[in-house]
Amino acid sequence: MQKNSKRNNNSRVSDIELNSVDAEKGKNESQNNFVELLPPEVALKIFTHLDIRSLCRASATCWSWNYTIRNSDFLWKPHCLTVRAVCRREIDDDLESGYSWRVILLRNYQKSKVKHEWLSGRYSNICSPISLPEKIMYPMDVDTWGEILEAELER
Repeated sequence: MQKNSKRNNNSRVSDIELNSVDAEKGKNESQNNFVELLPPEVALKIFTHLDIRSLCRASATCWSWNYTIRNSDFLWKPHCLTVRAVCRREIDDDLESGYSWRVILLRNYQKSKVKHEWLSGRYSNICSPISLPEKIMYPMDVDTWGEILEAELER
């Protein structure tokens, strides 16, 4: 009879351990997605402290983060205003056209990087088109090239 009670005790212990492992597993899964556990205002406040690269990476983490970040246009506005320092005309035109801050940033981010390098004179002393790095040949409109030419003439 003692053997049966030992077996029953062992099975109870293993059942308790399994249940606690299942509980921990569920707990860990919900802890991995803290955005769903936090009030939306707190999660968004955390996301406002991310730079562009981190914000994009966070949006690729899971569906709920992507949805939250993609649909919270105010998260993109400060980054877009930073790009506006270089691409004022382009950003203002996109705002007038009714684009969201996220779309405006997508449309102008790479252009702002290239335009900034041109305007800062990084390519002023290049002697031939062969010497130009391929990454700087971003398609830009006539007005942008006019700004770059004016900056070059002032140097």
